[in-house]
Amino acid sequence: MRTSTITMDQLRASRSLIITRTEAAHALGVDPRTVTVGIDNGTIPAVRLGRRVVIPREKFLRLFDPDQG
Repeated sequence: MRTSTITMDQLRASRSLIITRTEAAHALGVDPRTVTVGIDNGTIPAVRLGRRVVIPREKFLRLFDPDQG
């Protein structure tokens, strides 16, 4: 499990298809529970993989940069 701090620029440069709630929280500078609330209320896209919930990286980035491809 990756727990390092990540920035939005690092997310943009990443080749990973998914990010974790913790990574999203670090990039936004919020508590991971805030990201969980966003996932639960539908404002942050997420996919359930078994018991894990992950966030599609490209969809997440588009929330904050609509011009992002």
